[in-house]
Amino acid sequence: MFAQTAVQAVTRTVAQAFAQTFTPSFSPAQYQEESGTINASSERAGIILDKYGDAILRVAYSYLHNMDDAEDILQDTLIQYLKTMPTFSGLGHERAWLLTVASNLSKNKIEYKKYRETDELMEELVAEEKTDLQYVWDAVKQLPTKYREVIHLYYQEGYVTKDIANILGRNESTVRSDLKRGREQLKKILKEAYDFE
Repeated sequence: MFAQTAVQAVTRTVAQAFAQTFTPSFSPAQYQEESGTINASSERAGIILDKYGDAILRVAYSYLHNMDDAEDILQDTLIQYLKTMPTFSGLGHERAWLLTVASNLSKNKIEYKKYRETDELMEELVAEEKTDLQYVWDAVKQLPTKYREVIHLYYQEGYVTKDIANILGRNESTVRSDLKRGREQLKKILKEAYDFE
């Protein structure tokens, strides 16, 4: 088997998660009926895990190249199965459904990781940029407020002039004019203080 201990660990985790998610709040008779459903679902999860666990784990691992993430996908696939309890026309359909869900969850995880990685990289770059260009932002602080606002929103926050006009409640042409004048004044300040051209 591909990773028998991983599959057993995921089985326990899924059964616990499912039991916690679907804790009933009703009469003892209803509880026994619901408890039987939960036990049946846990048993079904165990059967699915025994039958298809290795295949699901392999599919997830082929996308993610990380066993911990692949185990998470296996667990999420089983939870998705238990939540939806789909009906299938045959064993091939059941297997296809589980592998499709695992594939989609793996792709989502890849996209999430890319976004998170990009976000962290952007934070690092902004932090580096702040220290590298600190003298520029010190010069911006010397500008009159109407120019400082526009330059900050345009360069630091990344807004276009139309959005800046909406934010500040000004005409777009006024924002462009303030941006131009602010740049000119900033150039003078930097030229005087830092011999910058």
